This record gives sequence, structure tokens and C-alpha cells, in this order.
Amino acid sequence: MPGARSDHGLDPAGRVLRNASTSQLYMDALRRNEAVLAEGGPLVVDTGRFTGRSPKDKFIVREPGSEDRIWWGDVNHPLSEEHFERLRAKVVAGLEQGDVYVVDAFAGADPAHRIAVRVIAAHPYHALFARTMFIEPSAEELAAFTPDLVVFHCPEVEADPAEDGTRSGTFIVLHPSRSEVLIGGTFYAGEIKKSVFTVMNDRLPLEGVMPMHCSANVSRDGRSVAIFFGLSGTGKTTLSADPERLLVGDDEHGWGDEGVFNFEGGCYAKTIRLSPEAEPEIWKASHRFGTILENVVVDERGELDLDDDSKTENTRAAYKLEQIANALPEKRAGHPQAVLFLAADAFGILPPIARLSREQALFYFLSGYTSKLAGTEIGVTEPQPTFSTCFGAPFLPQPPTVYARLLGEKLDRHGASVWLINTGWTGGPFGEGHR
Repeated sequence: MPGARSDHGLDPAGRVLRNASTSQLYMDALRRNEAVLAEGGPLVVDTGRFTGRSPKDKFIVREPGSEDRIWWGDVNHPLSEEHFERLRAKVVAGLEQGDVYVVDAFAGADPAHRIAVRVIAAHPYHALFARTMFIEPSAEELAAFTPDLVVFHCPEVEADPAEDGTRSGTFIVLHPSRSEVLIGGTFYAGEIKKSVFTVMNDRLPLEGVMPMHCSANVSRDGRSVAIFFGLSGTGKTTLSADPERLLVGDDEHGWGDEGVFNFEGGCYAKTIRLSPEAEPEIWKASHRFGTILENVVVDERGELDLDDDSKTENTRAAYKLEQIANALPEKRAGHPQAVLFLAADAFGILPPIARLSREQALFYFLSGYTSKLAGTEIGVTEPQPTFSTCFGAPFLPQPPTVYARLLGEKLDRHGASVWLINTGWTGGPFGEGHR
């Protein structure tokens, strides 16, 4: 079938389901005992031992077409072409063992700067995740769909570090010139979205667009746009979900000549200790049909316990942006008037709020002082102070100065004010101060 068998060298033993409906993916996930249905309709899945990203297992193939622009080191680990081919063969063989789910979608709400993404998955809930998180094509766009990027996702396949050049059995590998991503050894669905984000972070600077790990909202009259930079769990989703403003997106955006645009069609919100009083829109979205809940505890009656962190602090809900009542359908807005850096200060030293000069803004952007919060990465069980350059170091394929230069150019051209917001602790460090 086009999109699986002939295009990418796959010959699955089972069915090939291309762009299956939400209901079909629900039924398959439930039939395969890979999920349970909770009260209100969300699909609840358990991602096993990986309940967060595995940044140390992320690789980029070192090849002539891209190696000179890649920021090699602790973030982007090199992998040889030979090792990529071995892993690709293993992933393809794994996908061929059963049913294959193909999802075609876009990353980028600006047609001038979007990429066509095809996800080929072994499991229905990962296909549903891709369908939820990326932007759904129209019928006409789907009929003429040609992928710019293909993600092969087969979590049962594990690497052999001795043979495959990896650190462990888990691997997330990008081949820039072939526009392919391989994911194996982890069921955590967030690896899919962040792999595509990494590709956007590589391609858009070449087009003069600044890719950003941020949320964004806009006033109802469209005149006041704000963007919120921050690591996972520092408040991007919560602060951008202001009922008095329209939500552009909660995590990944581009800033181009026409303004800001969302990369995604969905939200991926933390749900631990979520309450209808504090975050009503996210709470409602977490209890609806079409939403995927990762590692949330559900009892035998199908009732959710969003306060239970026995599996992880990093419980998540993936839902369509349209589930938020004040979401902006276009997922695009003008140029920001306010740029906010969210720093979860675990030491309790930063002021609650500070306005930054241009020079201070670029300094804090490059230093990226904040904290990794519990559960967002494997092994993080309490806030860990960190310097995550550009507030998104794990997703930057190019050197930080590339993104800082773009930010400086945007600030100079559009005159946005920049603010540092402490969403961490004040009055003392973690364990003594308050948040």
C-alpha cells in the first residue's frame, strides 16, 4: 500500500492502516490490551519503564550533507551511516511483524514553513498520538501528500550497543539528509513529537525563521502577542492557557516574517495534581474522548486519580488544541510584544519578575538557567538546577549562537520587551521555600 509497503521498503505481515480514525485507533488499542478507557472517554496508556525522554540516547547521523552545521557533543551524539543502516533494518523488520499504522500530518501552521510528516508506527496509540499532536491535512492535501520526513516507530526493537553504536537498547536517531527518524526501545510517545521538533529546529534557521521551545497566546483583538520560553514543566502550558486571551499553542513555535506560528495541532500537558479550579480548560480536556493519558492512575471503575504519582511525576495528556475553548483556530498570530523567559529556580535566588535589556535577554537566553523538573527526563526525581541553553538544549541540532542571533534580530526588528519570570521557588531553595 502506498505510504507503507512500496514507499519505504516495508512489507508488513498484518494490516496497513493509513490515517485511521480516532475511533478505529481506540478500538485497536483496546482490543490489543494496550490501553484502558477512562470515565469521560480518554484513552489511558502505560509507557512502561520509560516515563520521560531519554536525551542521552538521541543521535544524529554524521554525514556530509549536514555535519558542518550540527552542534556535536552532549546533546547531539554522532552515529555512523553503517550503524544507521543496521538500526533501520531492525526497525523495518520489527514493523513488519504485525499491523502498521501510518499517519500523515503537517508540522507548522504557516504553509510557507511547514513540513509534511509521515509517522509509521507499530502501535495504535502512538499513531493516535501523532494524529493528535500534529496538524491534520485537508482531504485535498491528503490526496497529494508527499512526506518531507518519515518517522519509523517500533518500541519493541532494541539496539545492541556493541553492534549498533548506541549507549543502550534505546535509540532516537535522525538522519538529516534522508529525512528519516528511527525510534526504538522506548514507548514514551513524547519522543515522537520532540524528534519532529528537532527537525524543525534544524531546518527553519536555514529559512530565516526562529524555532522556539515556547508557548504563545494573543489578546482577543489580535494586537498583543506573548511568548513563554521554558523547559518542560516550568509553566508554558499553564501560563499560556489564560481564559482572557487566545491560545496559539503550548510548546513549539516559529517566529517568521509574518509573526509566530504553532508547529503542532495538539497540546501535551502535565497532569499531575491537575485541578478543575486552577486549570479548568486543561482539566476538562484531560477527561474527554480523543485524549491520550500517559501513566495516569485509573481504578477498576475507570475513574482517574490525577494526584497519584506512583508511576511518575511526569503524567501527561495529549489532546487536540481545539479542545481548549479559547484556542486560536489558525494557530498563527502577529509579532510578539512580550517575550517571557520562565526559569524554575530551585535555589530560590531569582526575583519573581524582572525586565531585561536586550543584552541581558540574550545572556539569559544563551545561559538558560532553570531546573529540570521531576519526571520530565529519565532519572530526574526532584528539581535539578541546570543551564539549558535557549531554554531547549535537548532539541537543538545547531549551535546555540544560531538561535540567539535570530532572537536578537527579531527583538531589534519588532521591539518586543523581554521579562524573566521565576516559576520555581522563592524565600528559600526547593524543600524550604515555596512555589
